[in-house]
Amino acid sequence: MRILLVEDDPQIGAAIASALEDAGMAADWVTDGSAALASVDSGAFELMLLDIGLPKKDGLSVLKQIRQKRNAIPVIMITARDAVEDRIAGLDLGADDYLVKPFLIDELMARIRAVARRRSGSAQPQLSNGDITIDPASKAATYKNDALELTGKEYRLVHSLLLAPGRIYSREELEEKVYGWDEEVNSNAIEFLIHSLRKKTHKSAIKNVRGLGWMVPKA
Repeated sequence: MRILLVEDDPQIGAAIASALEDAGMAADWVTDGSAALASVDSGAFELMLLDIGLPKKDGLSVLKQIRQKRNAIPVIMITARDAVEDRIAGLDLGADDYLVKPFLIDELMARIRAVARRRSGSAQPQLSNGDITIDPASKAATYKNDALELTGKEYRLVHSLLLAPGRIYSREELEEKVYGWDEEVNSNAIEFLIHSLRKKTHKSAIKNVRGLGWMVPKA
C-alpha cells in the first residue's frame, strides 16, 4: 500500500513515515496543504493521512477540494484538535476516520487496515483470492496454505493486487504502488518482482494480460 502522509511537524512526520515503512508500506511525506493537493492529483496513493493544522492550506480545505474533484481516496485525519466540532467537520467533508494526537502507532496501523478493508468491500481482516492470502496485521502470507517469505516490495505488490482480484494493473500503476518518490525504479523492476513471486508460488498465481498488465485471478 502506498500512503501519502501530510504532516508539518518534523518529529511526528518522521515517526509516522518510519512506522509505515516498517509495516511494509510505501510512504511519501509532504508538509503543507498545497503540496498535498499536488501529490494526490497524481492518483498514485491508496490512502492519505491528513493533518488539519497545515501551512499554506489547512487540512479541512484540502479534504474539501479533494472531494469536490470526486477523488475517493481514503482519508484519515490526524490532528491535535480534539473539539467535537472539528471531528464532525472532517467526517462531514468526507474523511473516513479521525485520530487525535497523541495516539499510539499501533492504533494508527489498525485504523489504516480497517479503512483499507472497508474500501475494498471486505470486512475480513485478511486479503485473499483463494490461493494467495495475506494478513495486513501480521504481514504473514500464504499460497494454498503454505507459508510465503516475501520481501517488502513483494508484499506491497501482492497487497495491491489482492485489493481487487481480477483487476488488471499496468506497469505504471504497480510501480506507483510499490515504490516511493525517493526510490529508483529500473525499467524491468515489476517484471523482476512478479518473476520472483511466481517462483515462490506458481506461474499462474499472477497472470499477465498481454499489452495491459498483471492481475491475480478472482476466487
